[in-house]
Amino acid sequence: MTDPRLGAVISERRQLINLAYRLLGSLAEAEDVVQETYARWYALSERQRREIERPGAWLNRVAGRICLDLLGSARARREQYVGEWIPEPVPAHAELSGAPVDPADRVTLDESIGMAFLVVLDAMTPAERVAFVLHDVFRYPFAEVAEIVGRTPAACRQLASSARRRIDSAPCPTGAERGEVVRDFKKAWEASDIEALVGLLDPTAIATADSGGLVPAFREPITGAASIAHAWGEIAARGPRVTLLERTVNGQPGLVAQLGDTIVSVYAFDIAEGRITRIWVIRNPEKLRHWAGAAQ
Repeated sequence: MTDPRLGAVISERRQLINLAYRLLGSLAEAEDVVQETYARWYALSERQRREIERPGAWLNRVAGRICLDLLGSARARREQYVGEWIPEPVPAHAELSGAPVDPADRVTLDESIGMAFLVVLDAMTPAERVAFVLHDVFRYPFAEVAEIVGRTPAACRQLASSARRRIDSAPCPTGAERGEVVRDFKKAWEASDIEALVGLLDPTAIATADSGGLVPAFREPITGAASIAHAWGEIAARGPRVTLLERTVNGQPGLVAQLGDTIVSVYAFDIAEGRITRIWVIRNPEKLRHWAGAAQ
């Protein structure tokens, strides 16, 4: 018999992917969580499903708990990861939502997939991350957060408050300002203009690469404007000739490197006061599978 609420259940997929990605920092893992969530729904008997008044709330609660369990084991998995681990980059909204985003949620959702934001989330405890994302990003009341985290509403309120203090409250440059800096960085890199690159980088900038040990990349973070500029100059001089494209990376202006018909690297940036403070280079091909459509 066809589930009479099938449409309502399937329509939750966008929300579940959005939630799981922000909790895990991995689109691949988020998709696995959604698949497991639906598997648990259909493992229920028809009577059990009929007794659930709000299927969407049930699905989100189950997905949140699965994510919490995965976050608990993430540290052990990261210890086996080769090199630095960076959240999986995503192109523009389409691959996350599969449908238009409510304009009222646009700013919040844009900010919550920024690479800098995800990196800060990754440093939180699993309970902090879940409580903060559910309440501050997705506006869940603490009573519902408590059901997922397995703590009291008051404890969840404290967790979210602790997580909130970790988030940088400094004003962020606009998209246009970010885009201009990234565009200038691209031009300087293509011209191998070391002096221009140094001028675009904060003196204490940090560049981090994630290859998963599957492709060549620098293993340790590079610190300092001059060191980063010279490293990028060497990449341009010694590496294969790639085409640099301006693309939206996690809701912010970024770059992708195309070799032939393949995207081989994605670059995300954090910018403050007109200078680049962080560069995240994602080269792990397993994290680039959603970027096929970003090539020219």
